Amino acid sequence: MDRALYVGMSGATQTMLAQAVNSHNLANASTLGFKAQLVEAQAVVVQGNSLQTRVNVRSSDGGWDSSSGTLQQTNRDLDVAFADKDWLAVQTADGSEAYTRRGDLQIDNLGRLLTGSGEAVMGEGGPLSVPPASSVSIASDGTISIVPQGQSAAAQAVVGRLKVVTAEPSQLLRGADGLMRASAGVQLSSAAGSVVTSGALESSNVNLAESMVNMISLARQFELQTKLMKSADENAQASSSIMKMGG
Repeated sequence: MDRALYVGMSGATQTMLAQAVNSHNLANASTLGFKAQLVEAQAVVVQGNSLQTRVNVRSSDGGWDSSSGTLQQTNRDLDVAFADKDWLAVQTADGSEAYTRRGDLQIDNLGRLLTGSGEAVMGEGGPLSVPPASSVSIASDGTISIVPQGQSAAAQAVVGRLKVVTAEPSQLLRGADGLMRASAGVQLSSAAGSVVTSGALESSNVNLAESMVNMISLARQFELQTKLMKSADENAQASSSIMKMGG
C-alpha cells in the first residue's frame, strides 16, 4: 500500500509543478513576444537496497516554445517585430545583456529608449538614447532616424541602430524574468539585412485554448492522484483493523 501512496504523492506533487508552469503561461498570454515555457514528465527509478522495481514521476524543465507569435499591425513608429530567430538586445537591471522579442519601444523623459517592460534597448555601442524629435522612424535594418524638433524633414539624422542578434533556440537560456541569455560559451552574431518590421508587434505564442484544456486536464490528474492517496490510507486503516480483530 505504501507503493500506491508514494505513486500518488509523487504524481500529485509533479502535477502541481506542471500546473504552476501552465498558469504562468496563461498569465502571459497577452504579453508581447512571450515564449511559452514547457515542462516534461520523466520516469525516475526509486533508488534503494531492494530491486529497482519502483518508478515515480518527476517534472523537469522542458525548455521553451520557440515558435513565433502572430504579427499585429499597429502603425506606431516605435513598434517593431523581428524576423524569425532574431532577438533584440537589452540591458537588464544588473547591467548584463539579455534578449527579447518584445518590440513595443518607448522613449522616457530622459531620452532613453526602453522596451515596454522597462529594459534599456541596446545599440551597437551600448544603451540607446534619442534626442528631442518631432518624429522618429526605424528602418528595416534597425537604423533609428529622427527629425529634430523645430527642423524640417530634410534635416533627418541617424541616431543609432538597434542591436539585433541571430540565435538558434539551443543557443539561448530562459531566465526567471522571461528574458533570454546566451548559453555558456556561445557568442551570438549580429543579424544582417532586413531584421525588423516597423509598425508591427509580435504577440505571445501561448495557445490560449490549449492551455485552458491543459489546466483542466492537470486539475483532473491531481484529483485522481489525491483519491489514490486517500484509498491507500483507507486500505491501510482497514488492514490495521483486521489485524486488531485477529489479535
